[in-house]
Amino acid sequence: MALVVKSKVKELVKGMRFSGDFADALDKAVVELVKKAAERAKKNGRATIRPADL
Repeated sequence: MALVVKSKVKELVKGMRFSGDFADALDKAVVELVKKAAERAKKNGRATIRPADL
């Protein structure tokens, strides 16, 4: 499941190019970040992930 939308990343860095595997690496980083945030929320007894969990 891809969370990162390549066209949105391109919009964000207009005028820049990125390698073909950049979006995949970014997607993996986002997935890990969200998983860690969810784990932190669970450890704090919450079912809601908050910005502070990042």
